[in-house]
Amino acid sequence: MVQHISSGSPFEASIGYSRAVVDGDMVYVSGTTGYDYAIMVMPEDATAQARNAFATIEKALAEAGASLADVLRVRYYIIHMDHYEALCAVAGEVFADIRPAATMVVCGLTTPEMKLEIEVTARIGARSS
Repeated sequence: MVQHISSGSPFEASIGYSRAVVDGDMVYVSGTTGYDYAIMVMPEDATAQARNAFATIEKALAEAGASLADVLRVRYYIIHMDHYEALCAVAGEVFADIRPAATMVVCGLTTPEMKLEIEVTARIGARSS
C-alpha cells in the first residue's frame, strides 16, 4: 500500500503532490525548498534555506519510518553557482558519513526567493544493511 506524507505546505495542495511517497521500503521525497513551513517564511541566505530543507526532509523520512542515514540518492538544484558553497557546507555536514549518490543542477526555481531545492530517495533500513 502506498503512503502519502504531507509537510503541511500550501504548495502540496495547490500543485497536487505529496512531500513524500512511501512504496514498500522505498521513500521518495519531493523537491524541498528552504521554507520554514510552520511560519511560511523563506530565509534570505542559502545556508539557512539548506538547513530548513534538510529539516523538512528529515521530518518526512521519520514519518515514513526512515532517516537521513537511509538516503541512497540526493538531487540538488541551485539557481546560481553563488549558492554552491553554502549548500555544500550543509550537505557535507548532513551526509558526511552517509555518502549517497548525488547530482547537482543549476536551474530556475518557481519563486524568486528560492535559492535551492533538495530531493532525496531513501530505502527504509538501508543504514542497517
